[in-house]
Amino acid sequence: MVIYFYMFFMGLFSLILIRKHILLCLISLEFVVLSLLIMILISCLMFNYSFYLYLIMMTFYVCEGVLGLSILVYMIRCHGNDYLLSMFLW
Repeated sequence: MVIYFYMFFMGLFSLILIRKHILLCLISLEFVVLSLLIMILISCLMFNYSFYLYLIMMTFYVCEGVLGLSILVYMIRCHGNDYLLSMFLW
């Protein structure tokens, strides 16, 4: 269980430090989501809960990933790159 907390905090740390490209931010955010999903799965297995919470959270995480990719495509179409600094130039 300790390794998943380590994964979570390293994903947050990389999300805070890597602020140049939107794609890198999305990858580190998905790493955080993956560690949270693994922690929910392990807690469901340890405490003998049903897997409805796991499925609901997985659905939310997939929607979050799709929304992030659609923002990335929009940024590339409008600005020509995925730099975060070019988003605030208008």
